[in-house]
Amino acid sequence: MLAIRSLLVFLIMAVTVIPIGSILVVSSFIAPYRVTYFWIGRPWLQLAMAATRYVGGVRTKVSGYQNLLDAADGNRVIVCSKHQSTLETFLYPSIMTNPVAYVYKKELRWVPFFGWSIGRLQMVPIDRSARGDAWQRVATIGAKLMDQGKWIIMFPEGTRAARGDQRLYKSGAARLALETGAVVVPIAAATGRCWPRKTWRFIPGEVDISIGPALKAEEGEDAIAFMKRVETWIETEMRIIDAQAYLD
Repeated sequence: MLAIRSLLVFLIMAVTVIPIGSILVVSSFIAPYRVTYFWIGRPWLQLAMAATRYVGGVRTKVSGYQNLLDAADGNRVIVCSKHQSTLETFLYPSIMTNPVAYVYKKELRWVPFFGWSIGRLQMVPIDRSARGDAWQRVATIGAKLMDQGKWIIMFPEGTRAARGDQRLYKSGAARLALETGAVVVPIAAATGRCWPRKTWRFIPGEVDISIGPALKAEEGEDAIAFMKRVETWIETEMRIIDAQAYLD
């Protein structure tokens, strides 16, 4: 039964992304960006989250949302999140009041419909093979998008971590914050509890998302030290919201 429910969720996503993605791509050429984002892109993600909840049985509990709103008052914002499953990438744009922009591998733009849509939503593509040039591109585009009111979302571990695991935190988000004067909002996300990485099966239950207070670089602090503070908040909070996963 769980396999059937999970399959139905992905079937709903697959069937709806084709027409919605097509409409979004066309709209991006003729309509204002906010119309494309809030009236086409975001509703599809909300539909995907509704399918995950009502068909897949995965509920989300978000705490600390006011921290994000407070941080956005007059500041550039970088959201720095734990990454355990694809659920975070669907959830954040569906609940956040401002448009968001992910830093993503440019190869994703060639994925039919879904990737094409990402490419038209003014996010931050990165060519990992370019190294230094890639970073400068992230900094330039990121600053421009934040000036337009977008929140940049980055996953500092770079890839999905298994539930209860802690991967190496890269300093890119902290570097971007130092270069642009942005604040970093840390998020602990225990999504692996109900959608483990490398699987298409959902485990019915509730996942906790905890949004922390904004962190700003201190005078003289470098990117590594700043990122360490972000990491400490996220990983400490992970052991609170999903204590069972860290018993060992």
